[in-house]
Amino acid sequence: MESTSLPFVKIMVIGGGFSGLAMGCQLKTKLNCDDFVIYDRAAKGGGTWWANQYPGCGVDIPAVFYSLSFAPNPNFTKAFPKQKEILNYFNSVADHFDVARHFVCHVDWEEAHWQEASSTWLVKLKDLSTGKIFQQQCSLLVSAVGGLTVPNKFQLDGIERFEGDIIHTAKWKNDLSMKNKNVVVIGNGSSASQLIPNIAQDAKSITQFIRTPQHYMPSQDMPIPQIWMTLFQYAPIILQILRAIVFLYLETSGPQFNLTKDGAKRRQSAHERSVHYVQSTAPGEPHRRVFDNDKYIAILNRENVHLTDDPVVSLQRESVLTKSGQIHPADIIVLATGFALAQYDSKLIGRNGLSRAQHREKYGTFEAFKTVAMAGFPNFFYILGPHSGRGHTSTLLAVENFIDLIIQVAKPVIHNQASYVEVKESSERQYHQQIHAAIGKTVFSDQCSSWYIDKKTGKNWFSYPWSSFTMWYSTHLGDNTDWVYQSDQGCP
Repeated sequence: MESTSLPFVKIMVIGGGFSGLAMGCQLKTKLNCDDFVIYDRAAKGGGTWWANQYPGCGVDIPAVFYSLSFAPNPNFTKAFPKQKEILNYFNSVADHFDVARHFVCHVDWEEAHWQEASSTWLVKLKDLSTGKIFQQQCSLLVSAVGGLTVPNKFQLDGIERFEGDIIHTAKWKNDLSMKNKNVVVIGNGSSASQLIPNIAQDAKSITQFIRTPQHYMPSQDMPIPQIWMTLFQYAPIILQILRAIVFLYLETSGPQFNLTKDGAKRRQSAHERSVHYVQSTAPGEPHRRVFDNDKYIAILNRENVHLTDDPVVSLQRESVLTKSGQIHPADIIVLATGFALAQYDSKLIGRNGLSRAQHREKYGTFEAFKTVAMAGFPNFFYILGPHSGRGHTSTLLAVENFIDLIIQVAKPVIHNQASYVEVKESSERQYHQQIHAAIGKTVFSDQCSSWYIDKKTGKNWFSYPWSSFTMWYSTHLGDNTDWVYQSDQGCP
């Protein structure tokens, strides 16, 4: 298909969720830079909060901490607000910082090639509304692509003969009625535990198929009284103090993931609390830490809700067949089966024809120095790259830290004082060794069976094994000798 070219842009950000939004805000406020565009494949910005609109969808981190530090929100109505409130907050920040006009939606990033002669990236994009292909050059290419928007593929014998609806939680149809329907839910992560309590009243029956048991903890949700919202608005220092308290509280749970005597003791204590809560709330039912803000465990006591670990083996016209031979009626099948790692799918070719796939092979897994940069890929950065995942605290904390590092490192390029910046291969190799040694001392090592593990290599590609204090230090006070700059005159 014939491609057209768009005018050069200084900075191209791929991904219109919180990472892309925060990047745009900080480019404006910290660098006074307005020459950037944010592309997203969805119809509107919002990332996972636009994609996931299933009943009950909400945040599992207290909102005071699941918000941007430079954009505090005094108007959340609950400690753990739902999707609409989070999306409204997202849009208000975009408007306040004048970032909304930089969003270009329904555009997918297909591939990007480093241009040595011009020290730019040539990016191939596709307009999803028209199918038209176009190209655009940029000096700095930033991947702000998240991992919670593209559903895992669902393949099962008989899928073509099933006559009902099959829908993933991230592809919800708002006009889909559950009234008097037999609903099958496959999966038992956070989305399933939020969804089921919010459709149980309408559905004729709900049968949930689980694979791995979860650890459910008592709800910590509560409404925020109007007087507190007023205090937050007129005395923002109170909101800042509360944010600091929540940060410290969440950070105390980090050591439970360490493979130490203290870590084992903490995990056992959390396990016992979870089992006591589950058994006292839903006796007799089969039992990742999930806060039960939607009263999912209590819902299991309803006569129309059934939980089973008997695997589904095939679909019939109006039912599902399990391994034990049981037949469960089904009008609607809801997939709460997680997401594909689509953030690494796009073709990326760096210096000397080095591809992202080859870089992965070199290190034995997805890898990036301090999770943001790869040797051989000048002027390219991840915001939530490999090893940026946190198991106990706010993702937005990580987002802000990594953006601060990117802005600090890329500032000479953005201000035309250098043509490119690139991490040293020796620094990336050393970081790779350090992070995997640290992961090996946690429960997130390659002995753990989860989507954190690269199926091709058996290595953990996802987890950040150190504390949030270490993350802040390494992204703000690290050693600048890890980076190489090139001036326009060709001299380092």
